[in-house]
This record gives sequence, C-alpha cells and structure tokens, in this order.
Amino acid sequence: MKKLLLASSLAALMALPAQAAEYVIDTEGAHAFIQFKISHLGYSWLYGRFNDFSGNFSYDSNNLAASKINVTIDTTSIDSNHTERDQHLRSADFLNVEKFPQSSFVSTKVVPTSGENFELHGKFTLNGVTKDIVIAAEKIGEGQDPWGGYRAGFAGTTAFALKDFGINYDLGPAAATVYLELSVEGIRK
Repeated sequence: MKKLLLASSLAALMALPAQAAEYVIDTEGAHAFIQFKISHLGYSWLYGRFNDFSGNFSYDSNNLAASKINVTIDTTSIDSNHTERDQHLRSADFLNVEKFPQSSFVSTKVVPTSGENFELHGKFTLNGVTKDIVIAAEKIGEGQDPWGGYRAGFAGTTAFALKDFGINYDLGPAAATVYLELSVEGIRK
C-alpha cells in the first residue's frame, strides 16, 4: 500500500507543469545594462546608457513562452558621457524627466524563434507614451554562480522612432531612430 501511495504521489508531482523560476535583475553587481545609440547628424554614432534601473523576470527553459519581464528605468540617470548633452536629453526637448522620471517595459508575450533566440513583445512607456515594441533577444546562458546562487542571462536589441514617443526635437532624418541594446543577468530568488 505504501509503495502504491508513493508511486501515485510521484506520478502526480511529475504531471504538474514546471513552474517558471523568478529572478531579480542584477543591477547592484552591474551585470545588466541598458544602452542606446543614435546617429549624430548622420556623421557618427552617439552612445549612452541608463545608469539606474530595476526589474525582475520569470523564466522556464522548458516553456519559454511562459516567461515574463518587467523593467523600470530611472530616466534621470541618462548618461552620454557629456554633462551638457545629458542636461539637454533630460529636458522637455527629449525625455522630459521632470514630468516623466521613469520609463518602463512590461512584456506581453514571448515568441520562441530558433534555438536560444526569441522575440520579446511588450508595452514600452517613454516620455509618458506607451507603445508596443518587439525586442529580438537571445539566451546567453544559465547556471550556478561562485557564490551559491543561480543566474540566467539574456541580450536583446530593438529600435524605435523618437516621434512615436512624442520626442519631436529635430536632429535631422539620420537621427530619427534610436537603437537600444539590453543585457540582463538575473539572480534566481
């Protein structure tokens, strides 16, 4: 009887769907980045980043489509390595951080494409405007870290027109699109 009870308990556990693991994005250890580039008048690339952001994600390697991510960006932390330019980027001409000090991304679905690659669909809010965007992403790796934790890392890219988010400052047609590069390493909770 005990063997039958044990066997049915194990069978019931095995029939349960795997649960996605919960992760917090490792910004404290600086193992996550949100960087951007935009053409400067069509002559060169201007690069920058957001120094302060936070977020979390759930991830199940057996069911990638069930994964989710939520990120909040402190837009006042924009850093293009030039103080006067950063002040201008924080102004109402661009990010309007006095009125909108945060930006966010909340995923709505994950679409596996091939191998470790997937499309991350979600709602991106910037400058008080929310639009759907798609991030082309890939899993970089996962496993135990040297401190007894477990980590998973991903990278992604996306692009969008500034005017789609109410940013109409004219730097010429070459500077109409901004490109984001994301690197996210999470620590399992």
